[in-house]
Amino acid sequence: MNWAAISFDWNQIRAFWATAEEGSFSAAARALGQTQPTLGRQVAALEEDLGVTLFERAGRSLMPTKAGLDLLEHCREMGAAAQRISLTASGASQAVEGQVRITATDIMCLHVLPPAVAQIRRVAPGIEVDLVAANDIRDLLRREADIAVRHVRPEQADLTARLVQEATARPYAATRYLEARGRPASPADMAAHDFVSFGNVRR
Repeated sequence: MNWAAISFDWNQIRAFWATAEEGSFSAAARALGQTQPTLGRQVAALEEDLGVTLFERAGRSLMPTKAGLDLLEHCREMGAAAQRISLTASGASQAVEGQVRITATDIMCLHVLPPAVAQIRRVAPGIEVDLVAANDIRDLLRREADIAVRHVRPEQADLTARLVQEATARPYAATRYLEARGRPASPADMAAHDFVSFGNVRR
């Protein structure tokens, strides 16, 4: 590659290209959000650098000369390449990848999350999901996890919470226990009973 030969000003090329496509300096200036004198100076500078005349007047319009038409083909190729570069850069900046740590209870990690993780894998294979099975409440602000699936509302104001799904839980008791302690008749009666559970039931 002869890098020394690539010395043109892209702004001048764009000014010429827009003028050739739009047909006049004023129309090109509106399309590019610039002033007409600025575009005129850029095209004049390009003509001087190349040593050719790029436009000839046809009434109020500008028509590319033979040299202008030849240059226009290259400009269109450059424009297509520039657009591809922008799209590639945009796609890279929006790429969904990296590690995401999700914490949930043992039961949730075992029975509920595996299908969701499989779906994430299909949709965004660049994401590495790290499941943290924990029955205590992990601190998201300390980056102990990125996402927490919990049955309680977060108490930290800086977190974003979203209701994903409603769930129903049922307590069960052995017949012998109920005969000894009595059968609760209301939710308030549950406070006097013993529970076997994961973690701290008061949280």
